Amino acid sequence: MSHNNLSAVIFDMDGVLIDSEPSWQVAELNVLSQLGIPITLEDTLQTTGLRIDQVVSYWYQRHPWDNYDNTATATAIVEQVSIEILRSGEAMLGVFEALNACKDKGLKIGLATSSSSQLIDAVMQKLAIRPYFDAICSAESLALGKPHPEVYLNCAVALGVSPPKCLAIEDSFNGLIAARAANMLTIAIPAPHEANQARWAAAHQQLADLSQLPDYLYRIDN
Repeated sequence: MSHNNLSAVIFDMDGVLIDSEPSWQVAELNVLSQLGIPITLEDTLQTTGLRIDQVVSYWYQRHPWDNYDNTATATAIVEQVSIEILRSGEAMLGVFEALNACKDKGLKIGLATSSSSQLIDAVMQKLAIRPYFDAICSAESLALGKPHPEVYLNCAVALGVSPPKCLAIEDSFNGLIAARAANMLTIAIPAPHEANQARWAAAHQQLADLSQLPDYLYRIDN
């Protein structure tokens, strides 16, 4: 895959642009515990990068509960996360430098997220970054979320760029699989406690944080 014809960068949102993973974990823990699921904070890491309805059904398959209502449970979790983001959400390290570097290089900028439009709006508002994005795609209404590649393929179409000319930036393995399956160039920026896992070799490049993206874009250009 030649890198010098890179035309677009597509960002995942949770854990890449916004430090929302802790909020997701706490919200899932609270809501699922109330339903009687014997879940720990550690357990919530198993579903990182999955769409919220997939998370709820993942736990239902393992610990079925009475009066199962996926939508109600998913909505309750998302509600908590968006309140949390608007109250105390913070940008991940290097977000603004990364977005500006993409703009300076004339690259189109996309968002491909498993999160709902409600959460996208909360993040865009909190970080004030909506003007940077040429396309915003959510997997919320798709038949399949990540690790299925559809949300990435849709974003490439919305940007008017063929997938091999897109660079996808992910923090979760489920997201990385989706981007690889979409035939995109990939960067993994895993959480520090997961950074040494061998599985990130599936990415074309691993970075510690987004502040390293401008240098990476410069290197593949030259």
